Amino acid sequence: MEIQWYPGHMAKAKRLLSEQLKLIDIVLELRDARIPISSSNPDLADLLRLRQRIVVLNKADLADQKGNMLWVDYLVQNGKQAIALSSHSREINKLSKMIEQAADENNQARSKKGINPRAQRIMVVGIPNVGKSTLINSLIGKSRAVTANKPGVTRGNQWYRVGRTLELLDTPGLLWPKFTGPDTGFMLALTGSVRQEIYERVEVAQRFLKMMQAREVNILEHIYDIKDLSENRTTSEQLQALGKRWGFLKAGGLIDLEKTADRLLLEFRKGKLGKLTLEYPSS
Repeated sequence: MEIQWYPGHMAKAKRLLSEQLKLIDIVLELRDARIPISSSNPDLADLLRLRQRIVVLNKADLADQKGNMLWVDYLVQNGKQAIALSSHSREINKLSKMIEQAADENNQARSKKGINPRAQRIMVVGIPNVGKSTLINSLIGKSRAVTANKPGVTRGNQWYRVGRTLELLDTPGLLWPKFTGPDTGFMLALTGSVRQEIYERVEVAQRFLKMMQAREVNILEHIYDIKDLSENRTTSEQLQALGKRWGFLKAGGLIDLEKTADRLLLEFRKGKLGKLTLEYPSS
C-alpha cells in the first residue's frame, strides 16, 4: 500500500523546528502507543540527538497494557526516558515530575558552569493527530492549545508558560517526505494520522480485517455478533457483512463499502474493538 503525504507547510515546519531547537532544553517526543515504530519520525532522530528527550507513548488507553510495558522497558533499555500515558489520565503527573527532574538537572549543569538557572524551554513534537495539543492542555491545566481530532490542525509554533520554571512550545505535526516501508503508510492511515483523501479507505479497512483475522479469527464475530465472519471468508466478504449489519445500503441493494470502511476505522480509533497494540519491539 503506497501512501505518501508531505504538504508544503510540513516542510516549512521542519525548517522552523530546526531553527527553534537552539532555544530548547528538553524535547517531548510523542508517539502513538499502538504504533510506536510507524509513529516515530526518522527525521527527528538526527535533529534531537543533542537534546534531553522524553519519549511519550500517548493514547496508551487505546493500546494493550502489556504492549505499553514492553515498549517502555525497551526504550529505557536503549537509553531513552519513556512513559506510556493517556493525556487525560493521572499519569500526566508522572510526566510532569519527569520534566521537572530533567529541568533541575539542566539548571544544575548550568550552575556548575557559572551560568544562572532559568526557565527551561520544552518542545513538544510528533506526527499529526498524536495528541500534542491535548497533552499540552493537560500539562498547563487550561484548554489554551488548539485541539481537534484530525491531522494537521496546529500550523504554527505556539509558546505556553507552565508556572515560573517551564516554557512549553507546541509545534505542527510532522511527517517525513517518504515512508520507509509499505506498513508505515498503512499504520498511519489506520490510526488517522494522514488525511483520508490520500488513501483508499476500503483497502485500509480490508487490510485491517486481515490483520485482525491473523491475530484472533473471531474478534469481529465476537464484537459485532455476525456469525458469517469466519476465517474462510475474504476480507471483502467480511466488510460486506459488516455493511449489511449496519444497514449501509446504496441503490439496488448494494453495500456502501466506503461508508462501512469509515465506520470500522472510526470504531478502531475510538477503542471500540478493544485495546490493540499493532507493533511490538520485536517488529
